[in-house]
Amino acid sequence: MTKPRVMIDGYNLALEKGTGIATYARNLSGHLSELGYPIDLLYGVRASVGKNALLSEVGFFDPSTRALKPTEVIKRLATSPLGTTSRQVPITGKVIARHVPGGLPKHERIFNFRNLYTISRWHFRTYGQFMQTSYDQSADIAHWTYPLPIKLKNAANIYTIHDLVPLRLPYATLDNKREFLKTVRKIADKADHIVTVSEVSKRDIVELLGVDERRVTNTYQAVNLPSHILNRDEDEVRNEVASIFGLEHKKFFLFFGAIEPKKNIGRIIEAYLASQVSYPLVIVGQLVWKNANDLRLLGVPGGGKKTDVYDPTVGHITRSSSIMRLEYLPLSLLTSLIRCARSVVFPSLYEGFGLPILEAMQLGTAVITGSEGANPEIAGDSAIVVDPYDVNAIAQAIRNVAHDDALMRYYEAEGLERAKLFSPERYAERLDSLYTTLK
Repeated sequence: MTKPRVMIDGYNLALEKGTGIATYARNLSGHLSELGYPIDLLYGVRASVGKNALLSEVGFFDPSTRALKPTEVIKRLATSPLGTTSRQVPITGKVIARHVPGGLPKHERIFNFRNLYTISRWHFRTYGQFMQTSYDQSADIAHWTYPLPIKLKNAANIYTIHDLVPLRLPYATLDNKREFLKTVRKIADKADHIVTVSEVSKRDIVELLGVDERRVTNTYQAVNLPSHILNRDEDEVRNEVASIFGLEHKKFFLFFGAIEPKKNIGRIIEAYLASQVSYPLVIVGQLVWKNANDLRLLGVPGGGKKTDVYDPTVGHITRSSSIMRLEYLPLSLLTSLIRCARSVVFPSLYEGFGLPILEAMQLGTAVITGSEGANPEIAGDSAIVVDPYDVNAIAQAIRNVAHDDALMRYYEAEGLERAKLFSPERYAERLDSLYTTLK
């Protein structure tokens, strides 16, 4: 039986350093492709697709292409009610695209409309309706991996809402809350189906947006780490971490993720200092919450646009020689750090899924996580779960793991078993079941 053609948006895939949602979109395209679904990718990069095939391909991969001018936005808005038509990008292989993080996702065709997603947002702000887009021989199903104010003409439009953190913890994000709420409400009213990644997020969508639970499917997520990373020799990994970072195997604690209020960085640091353990704490992540206070407290030079929101969860990172902060790392180095850590410390305030929990478990590392959001749902009994607002509880968990090798090994083994529940095979089964109902 022929599978329906699926379009996946390239909204997050185009970001240079990627995001958790980019990982989600990449995994989605990979699994659907393996299940036999023909995949189209729809980008909104700054380049236009013209008659010259080589120039179109060059422009698609050229990050320096200029953004739209305000006058061009106004011009686009004059015609956006009529919809947009994307054109296919000729991917001939003449342009070396190996710089793309993780490579291009699996696909049959790529389409692009210049600044598509920027224009769709302006269209929604202006007209209060989702902008319609189309392309030749378009897909049967459009899967938008983020709440975007856009829909594909003549297709079943499904949207993934990963979480409602901007509504549940409005002080923890910089989103435009009014615009976010309008967008997800429109999705709740008009989407052919809504996908989410945990039972906690499904409950939030049903309760906060008033959606019939039959219109929401939880597929969870999976971690697709390349085999060459999973199968690396342990001595090789130990030596790499020791030589590059000066860290000993199972003798440091690790946090990795975006540095933003919901990640609870400050309480992690406060708890670590209170624990008085001898092992260092390593923090890997990009600064997302870019106000002046954060830049100063994190020891980052320069300033930023100061917001009215002060993040109380950022603390004394520059005051202790036992705390190491690293910026974005390539996947191979990050996974080496995770494998060598005594424990990943991830007691975030709220998550729609909590991907770092699963990533750490799959790599055989013990996890300390929080009792809020989807974290306990993903961790089950296979991690140490604490109140993320209780610094003393986090500190005690750190002490327990630091001083008890047997406890560490217990949660390493439990985590490996727990990770099997979120295997790529099970994720693929859930996706196929969902898409079968949409035919």
